[in-house]
Amino acid sequence: MKAIRFEDLEIWKNARALCKKIRLTMDSSSLGKDYPLKDQILRSSGSCMDNIAEGFERDGNKEFRNFLYIAKGSAGETRSQVYRAFDSGHYSNEVFQELLNDCMSLSRQISGFINSLNHSSHLGLKNKPPET
Repeated sequence: MKAIRFEDLEIWKNARALCKKIRLTMDSSSLGKDYPLKDQILRSSGSCMDNIAEGFERDGNKEFRNFLYIAKGSAGETRSQVYRAFDSGHYSNEVFQELLNDCMSLSRQISGFINSLNHSSHLGLKNKPPET
């Protein structure tokens, strides 16, 4: 199925789900009171889904790939912050493992999507020759 909107992309849906799960975790743990870490982890998880959306809207595969690399970096930053929050005692090992797995899964999915774009002959609407 061809994605018509960024909301059609599984990687965007999964990034959104991760962002939501982190928000819910904050609301049910002491992480919500650690304001600097709370702000940073919300920003990085939000940045992941936002960069997927922004890259898609650029209508060119080259730019989209660049934004996907940024999104992947944000997923890694989020994963690092998941460690920081766990090391600070904000949630259980079970919650930590679940968030960690979600972050790593999203990174793999983004990498796979980048790989598929690298092997695609479609260059995006921006690079489509004008119709005569």
